[in-house]
Amino acid sequence: MITKSIPNLFTLGNLFLGMIAIMLAFNGKYSLAAIMVIVAMLLDGLDGRVARALNCQSDFGKELDSLSDIISFGIAPAMLMYTISFQDMPTALAWIVTGIFPMCGAVRLARFNVKPGIPGYFIGLPIPAAGSVLATLSLFHKEITAPYFIIAMVLLSYLMVSTVRYPNFKKIGIPRKAIWYAPVVVIIAIIIAVKFPDELTKLIFVPLVIYALYGIKQNIERLLKRRSNSHSSDDYRSKHS
Repeated sequence: MITKSIPNLFTLGNLFLGMIAIMLAFNGKYSLAAIMVIVAMLLDGLDGRVARALNCQSDFGKELDSLSDIISFGIAPAMLMYTISFQDMPTALAWIVTGIFPMCGAVRLARFNVKPGIPGYFIGLPIPAAGSVLATLSLFHKEITAPYFIIAMVLLSYLMVSTVRYPNFKKIGIPRKAIWYAPVVVIIAIIIAVKFPDELTKLIFVPLVIYALYGIKQNIERLLKRRSNSHSSDDYRSKHS
């Protein structure tokens, strides 16, 4: 019974850090808020792997994971962006853009729960990646103005509900013996993150953005290939008609 609860503890840790991120954002501690979202992403990556390693996957854990994700990677990053950059914007626009992001995240999670995916791929940008990109992007508020943040936020929202394929690394498992080291890894990650918040968040931003852009690149290449095949078929028909 205790073993079956271990993955859920990681999931609840994810949720707890999401709530901490929201409170830190309202207290003006933006770097730490972004760090909490990043560490929550680490916990989100561990809960499923731990469940598979312990052979204790369940529908309850799946639903709890989705509910936690909408807080940590939907609401928390959106509120961080709102408090850090949208305060001086027209109220209606700020509220609408801030609300769209977690709404699209909720749609993405619901679709993931009810629709079978493609082996090795996610359909649409996973909400942990989208939320982490948004959280780390917000830290560039001194270099980037609010209109560009709005564009980025809307683009990330679209990518979550799109049919763009993204590589799925969650199936990469961890040995059963390594599970007991996972809390140590999380604690070390939190210590490093709290000690070097600005440097770490901006460093993590790079691979997250590359991952988000990778899906767009793959989708464009697939569309171009499909169009090329369509033209080839039309040419073949015209020559043999």
